[in-house]
Amino acid sequence: MSIVVTGATGQLGRLVVESLLTRGVPAEQIVATGRDLARLDDLAARGVVVRRADFDDRASLDAAFAGADRVLLVSGPAVGSRVPQHLNVIDAAKAAGVALLAYTSITNADRGGFLIAAEHKATEEAIVASGLPHTFLRNGWYLENYTGQLPVYLEHGVIGSAGDGRVSPATRADLAEATAAALLLDRPASIYELGGEAFSLKELAATVGDLAGKDVVYTDLPAEDFAKALVGAGLPDAFAGVLAEADVALSRGELYADPADLAGLLGRPATTLAEALRAAL
Repeated sequence: MSIVVTGATGQLGRLVVESLLTRGVPAEQIVATGRDLARLDDLAARGVVVRRADFDDRASLDAAFAGADRVLLVSGPAVGSRVPQHLNVIDAAKAAGVALLAYTSITNADRGGFLIAAEHKATEEAIVASGLPHTFLRNGWYLENYTGQLPVYLEHGVIGSAGDGRVSPATRADLAEATAAALLLDRPASIYELGGEAFSLKELAATVGDLAGKDVVYTDLPAEDFAKALVGAGLPDAFAGVLAEADVALSRGELYADPADLAGLLGRPATTLAEALRAAL
């Protein structure tokens, strides 16, 4: 069996390749792809097949997918441009006659009302329309989105526009491990809602404070004010707006997922917020 992993130069894709190797998949049966092959040299040295694949270059995708049985489409990083790029991948996978196209989507993609979710929904719909056997790995927010902001939280507290909404993040490592597990199933489910332990941003602030031994509070802001605060912290206007919109979606419950699917693929409970924060601290 030949498994192609797109975006293997990125954090999630690389972790999926590592998890496949850990699970005993022979290196020569894994095809790691990316735009910059130099960043895959270490995998090549371990026997993994490396091929160039650019979502904007259909010919590169056709060459990368040649002989593939299963393809993992790790969603592209270009918010706002993902759909045409993903359509190229879908078309190339169909032309290659792959037996399974797996796609890293987002929690509740079919009902999400914000830009990021809309792109994932459109991609899912295109995959269904292609007729390819598929599995949608609807990943929750990364826990690293929160643990990576610990210095900010400890100095300024937590801000957002999430109200009392609950989010179900998971670590990249857990999501990658679950993805590898799904790729190796004979008949994976068509949809997995992959989320870990749920918490509100108020609970996030309290947990950070408890572990750090100081008072950390959550301040809920109107989305416009939150976006301005993000711009003030150095984020581009457009991306700040996307994140503020996502926080509002969080307040509506659109980033909540039952932890059962992720735990089932992992064979254990997912890493918790407290565990991830302790490691980060």
